[in-house]
Amino acid sequence: MADSIMSKAATMEIPINSNGDTGTLTEDDSLEQDLQQVMVSGPNLNETSIVSGGYGGPAGGIIPTSSIKDIRMKSRGVGLPKSASAASQLAQHTIQHPGSSNNNSGNSTEEVSRGVAVEKLDSVKKWGINTYKCTKQMFSERFGRGSRTVDLELEAQIDVLRETKNKYEIILRLATALTSHFLSMVQTQQALGDTFTELSQKSPELQDEFGYNAETQKLLCKNGEALLSAINFFVSSVDTLVNKTMEDTLMTVKLYENTRLEFDAYRSDLEELSLGHRDAAAMVRIEMAQHDYQIHRDKYERLRSDVMIKLKFLEENKVKVMHKQLLLFHNAISAYFAGNQEQLEQTLIQFNVKLKPPGSDKPSWLEEQ
Repeated sequence: MADSIMSKAATMEIPINSNGDTGTLTEDDSLEQDLQQVMVSGPNLNETSIVSGGYGGPAGGIIPTSSIKDIRMKSRGVGLPKSASAASQLAQHTIQHPGSSNNNSGNSTEEVSRGVAVEKLDSVKKWGINTYKCTKQMFSERFGRGSRTVDLELEAQIDVLRETKNKYEIILRLATALTSHFLSMVQTQQALGDTFTELSQKSPELQDEFGYNAETQKLLCKNGEALLSAINFFVSSVDTLVNKTMEDTLMTVKLYENTRLEFDAYRSDLEELSLGHRDAAAMVRIEMAQHDYQIHRDKYERLRSDVMIKLKFLEENKVKVMHKQLLLFHNAISAYFAGNQEQLEQTLIQFNVKLKPPGSDKPSWLEEQ
């Protein structure tokens, strides 16, 4: 019946008029009823089977299409039980949780690095502004266009300190040269005394003469070692005074001069802003300049006080040290060239100078390794 209806429907003619419109069907309504019956009584497409084998294969290869549909729906998460859906969501949450913590830690690290970069940028910006202002102030002072803060009494003391240091450096250089030359003389006297002693043993006819000279050279060498110890002590004390005490004070003076330059730079900046217009933006800049001026003024006053204190203590220390060292140098030189061995030894004891043989200051061969 279905074949006859389908063949009948296939051989139907659809009349078309001259305008291209389809005409009305002349068939009765029996054809439409037959088609509806075929659709109702026909096979269910959801229950059709797929044969996995070839034509005429065994029945075991038949797979219902409904099972395939269920598999596809399960793979898409559709129609799954509530327990399975909840387990899937829990697994996804467990997998995504470490990633979220890593993202948070990465964001915090990025924020910290960004903060450090901003701080460095701000410090570089402040350094650039400060350097520009100080350079401008320095050239203004050099070309006579700007004013500078002057403390006549303090600057006079600083000039005296620099001149004193130069003179003491000359004393130190000459005393070091005297030590080197005198050490060579003592070593020569020691070698000469050893030679006289050897010749006195090998020349019986001149034994007494060589013996006298050998004893004289050994005595001179002994006194020379005592004088050399006194001169080395003098050189060491003057070196400490010049290259440590005075140098430390001059480093503070240098900081004071740099602070004075910064103070004058910000003072000039404040004066220039005060002479300009007084609008709202200008008042903000004036307040900021006033704040910076006060900071540098406090720093300038603090370092000025430090310099004055160090200059005072340096003068007291210099007088005390040089009084002792000059007295030691005079007494040791006088006793040596007067040939007064007892007075020379008493001088070393008086000033707590330890007697050191020539070359004892040099490190041993074991220390050099």
